[in-house]
Amino acid sequence: MPSLNNAVVLVTGANGGIGGAFVHAALARGAAKVYASARAPHEWNDKRIVPLTLDVTDSGSIAAAVAAAGDVTVLINNAGGLPPTASMLDVTEEDLRKVMEINFFAPVLVARAFAPILSAAENAVLIDMHSVASWLAWGGPYSASKAALWSATNSLRLELAPRGVLVTGVHVGYVDTVMAAHSDGPKLQPAELVDAVLDGVENDAFEVIADDLTAQVKAGLAAPIGVLYPELSGTLH
Repeated sequence: MPSLNNAVVLVTGANGGIGGAFVHAALARGAAKVYASARAPHEWNDKRIVPLTLDVTDSGSIAAAVAAAGDVTVLINNAGGLPPTASMLDVTEEDLRKVMEINFFAPVLVARAFAPILSAAENAVLIDMHSVASWLAWGGPYSASKAALWSATNSLRLELAPRGVLVTGVHVGYVDTVMAAHSDGPKLQPAELVDAVLDGVENDAFEVIADDLTAQVKAGLAAPIGVLYPELSGTLH
């Protein structure tokens, strides 16, 4: 059963609200070191926190991070982004490719790059941050990118489990961060989400369903498509 005690953790997107919460929570649970990575990492005034420059969309930057952080035992794929529109019809090709790059290709390529290191470690963990949008077409391009990551995480789990690596996928609705500033609905605090994720990891959870909304959506996936999307009623002849 994985424990954060004495773990060496790498968090992508550590400058953000959820990323910062992961950094602090990992240390609170006994992590020996946390690599706090970002394109422009800031100082943390804590010798246990190592700022690490990492552009997850750049293969050279990923390779440099692997070389610099060869002692990682827990990798948290947290970095992500939103496209400027939720419309599949209106999004530009450039923005569609960008959101797939940051939300799908980047975490998969980071996981692949660190897989040999994790495979050689004791109690190794890969955490991928998905979304309720993995299962619900709220965000058009964003939803598509998170659905793709969910599928990739399932594949990575099957490949890494025989190597002793726990792969945990996280699904959540709105979290009180800059990314969710547009929403007026209920939001989890970043610390609440992170505690739920790390509790799950320490109990060998393959999947963390972090809030009631996500639990409801998952429960409805087996229903006819019109139940999940009632707005379709009466739209077709």
